[in-house]
Amino acid sequence: MCPYLPESPVSTVARYLPQGIQERKKEIRSFMPRYGFINERKNQLHEVIRLSGMNIIISDVDHPLVIKVASISSARIQVYFIDNEDYFRRKQTFCDEDGNFFEDNDERAIFFARGVLETVKKLRWAPDVIHCQGWISHLVPAYLKKAYKDDPIFSSGKIVLSLYNDLPESHFRPGFSAKAAFGGLTPEDVKFLDKPDGINLAKTAIQYADGVILSAPDLPATLTRYCKTLKLPVLPYDAAMMENGSYIDAYDAFYDKI
Repeated sequence: MCPYLPESPVSTVARYLPQGIQERKKEIRSFMPRYGFINERKNQLHEVIRLSGMNIIISDVDHPLVIKVASISSARIQVYFIDNEDYFRRKQTFCDEDGNFFEDNDERAIFFARGVLETVKKLRWAPDVIHCQGWISHLVPAYLKKAYKDDPIFSSGKIVLSLYNDLPESHFRPGFSAKAAFGGLTPEDVKFLDKPDGINLAKTAIQYADGVILSAPDLPATLTRYCKTLKLPVLPYDAAMMENGSYIDAYDAFYDKI
């Protein structure tokens, strides 16, 4: 979300969509990773002690979950930051300063997805719609439909997935599907990740979504075909709406439809 990240199709929508939905009298919560280049003092981030203190186990290793929060006063919204020293303190998002894809991006996606859902549980806030944006959120639908399916906080929530042209071109490490397994989610449930790349991570998200928003032009045809195969409700990309901001009303109507 900008202003915490540079402007991009994802960060711009992540900034203005929550504000617009809230202005339409719906309660929202926004979550993002606390990347190391985000200046905590300048942006007035502070740790939420009552939400922090959990550990998320990935490959038999405990990783502390730290939750921080900041406010965008002009929008009257709060942003929750998922933080962990091992995964999110570095000064880049997904690649190092030489452009090399971080080897642990698979674990970072796992940690972010589970961290968000555990935080929502602690908030005791039952969302009607969970909107996933950006590839780092693409495991959230699988966890919701498998690992958290019996949790009353999430049992009636619907999952909306926005697809962007942000999919990693580099492959994740082998064993992604086994690492992602948790609770009722098995490696078989995320078998697309046996070939662990950005396209198959997106397919994993589509597989468990209740509706898909095409948020960029020229998305890979294999993804749009897969949406059709599953007969999912799809909101097509509309450049004019994205330019003039009317996409917020379209998204709001799509939420109600889902």
